Amino acid sequence: MYSYLALIVLSTVIGFGAQWYVNRQIKKYSEVPSSFGLAGQQMAANMLAYHGVPGVPVRQGGEGVDHFDPRDNSITLDPHAYSQPSITAIATACHEVGHAVQFAKGYGPMRFRSALVPVVNFASGSWMVVFLAGIFLNLAGLIDLAIILYAFAVLFQLVTLPVELNASHRAMDYLQAAGLPESERAGAFSVLRACALTYVAAALVSAIQLLYLLSARND
Repeated sequence: MYSYLALIVLSTVIGFGAQWYVNRQIKKYSEVPSSFGLAGQQMAANMLAYHGVPGVPVRQGGEGVDHFDPRDNSITLDPHAYSQPSITAIATACHEVGHAVQFAKGYGPMRFRSALVPVVNFASGSWMVVFLAGIFLNLAGLIDLAIILYAFAVLFQLVTLPVELNASHRAMDYLQAAGLPESERAGAFSVLRACALTYVAAALVSAIQLLYLLSARND
């Protein structure tokens, strides 16, 4: 009981700590304009052209909504990243273009992650139900099945790490090739590093949870 409470506290601290750092970096560099004077949407279009990736629309979404959607091969940026010329905006936009380039070039880890999505969607929504059913019915087989399902969710988190890091690497390479001054690239790197930390934190928490479940099962 106490060990599980400790796990919850640790997970909460890791999650909140990572989010605090991300918000701090995003806010800091949202107030620093890029010398390019280009909004995120324009930077995204330029990076897509640089990599020879046509036919990827760049749309404005809701607050805090930044993502690449492989289902329709589109990029969505939040209002700030879409329309502002800040360091945060161009770093965010170029990161999402990094995902579009991955998709266009058939980047292995991204293809693997996409293949996991249907399994993970099922596993994430069902593992806890199966786990609780195993406890209440005292069926070890159900508990084992629940742990296996949760392991797929952990695998997804782990595979996400190289996908996100590679997208940021592509963004930084482009910003350097485009001639962004070194001091501004340092700011962009700080933003992308902070965002990557959230994925590292999520993977760490998931892995710790899986180890706890395995330990509890063995006991």
